[in-house]
Amino acid sequence: MHGYTSEDMEYLRHGDKPLLLRLFRPEGPGPFPIVADLHGGAWNNSDRTSSQMRGEIITGHGIAVAALDFRHGSDGYPTSLIDINYAIRWLKDRAAKLGLDGERFGISGASSGGHLAMLSAMRPFDARYTLLELDSGGDAPVDATVRCAGLVAPVINPLSRYRNALAIGRRPDPPEWALNVPASHDTYWKTEQAMAEGSPVLALERSEDVATPPAIYIQGQPDEVHIYVDPAREDTGETEPITEPERFVRGYRKAGGEIELVYIDTDARQSPLLYEPLARFFSENL
Repeated sequence: MHGYTSEDMEYLRHGDKPLLLRLFRPEGPGPFPIVADLHGGAWNNSDRTSSQMRGEIITGHGIAVAALDFRHGSDGYPTSLIDINYAIRWLKDRAAKLGLDGERFGISGASSGGHLAMLSAMRPFDARYTLLELDSGGDAPVDATVRCAGLVAPVINPLSRYRNALAIGRRPDPPEWALNVPASHDTYWKTEQAMAEGSPVLALERSEDVATPPAIYIQGQPDEVHIYVDPAREDTGETEPITEPERFVRGYRKAGGEIELVYIDTDARQSPLLYEPLARFFSENL
């Protein structure tokens, strides 16, 4: 295990609003491999500070972590992906100055952040996400490709999660989360068409030409918010309906990607049990 330092720095500014990242760096000379980490919050809430435990655990394995702030909420899709794409290029461009190894770059995220991490990894050159030109301080061009992706309970299919919450919300005495989810989706995604376009599950099923870096998908159970069968698939009368985590993993492998699905028997949202397998995955792949 390594000691670490942390530092907040501005990587981008929209008007008078700065976007910050918190860089966790292991003690020592480096250069260190780097992971961009994305917070959850249903695409509407939270910030880089919620990545503290994840950052500390990954950094303890000798890997730097950049926990990102990015536009979300009413700014809407795809603003988050635009900022994330820029942040990866910004970090690679300044890697030598920051004691980082820009060639060994990964991405991680939890819940909605896990969704954004996977979508960013799959579409590093998407014209919708690369809109911002990098104010480069280096000599060589950089891009937003990553070597690997680590997901913790990702909202891997925004459209099915939305429809599942609506269905559960119509039940007698529904859980509070089912009543809150649709509003958060409406605020960020605006339309079901956007949810479908920004779904990693559906991108694979549309046979999009996407990148499929090695990935790990860590899912606590039980978790009815993230483990469910798409209501649309249930309506087709499939004899063997599969949950959304299993559906994504099947599609990812079919597209040529290597991915491990790990279930953790815990309902803890912030637990080292969720993050230690993530740290080991990055140690092996970076």
